[in-house]
Amino acid sequence: MAHVTREHLDRLLEQGLLADDHVPTAKRLDFLAASYVSGDVSRAAILVLAAEEWRQAGQPARALECFQRAMEDGGEVSVDPRAGIADTLFELDRPAEGKEMIKAIRAEGGVTPATCLNITETLIAYGELRAAHEWATEGALACPESSGERAALLRARYRIRIDLGLPEDELDALVT
Repeated sequence: MAHVTREHLDRLLEQGLLADDHVPTAKRLDFLAASYVSGDVSRAAILVLAAEEWRQAGQPARALECFQRAMEDGGEVSVDPRAGIADTLFELDRPAEGKEMIKAIRAEGGVTPATCLNITETLIAYGELRAAHEWATEGALACPESSGERAALLRARYRIRIDLGLPEDELDALVT
């Protein structure tokens, strides 16, 4: 049974980065999630980290499984696991399913700026610039003015607008 702290996770992730081998880190995170009892991070957050490690290891199917388990767990996470599911579905060449997941997230409402940024980046990566523009705009408008996520969303939105050939607007003037 594991009590997981943020410090423990940070050390584990740092070791994985130094070793440049994501499979052992993903396996350890999977184990921690399976044996989770308590901690200052949720089981769902650990599963999201495991999913990201599986993606870095080139194993998107295993990542998808971890994202789905995180969603089912329902614990507190900074980015909705469904955003990771959508991104992974695109990666697995299942874009229609990825788009449906994104629609479900939007329909539910209450999306965090971090989730908006994640979805924006996914849509940009797969050439869905108009949809990415909508997500970036929505996220930027929902963020506190001084947040780093707002700045990232505004920068992404500005780049999208340039790529789409759109004229500058009042939000573009806020890009620093």
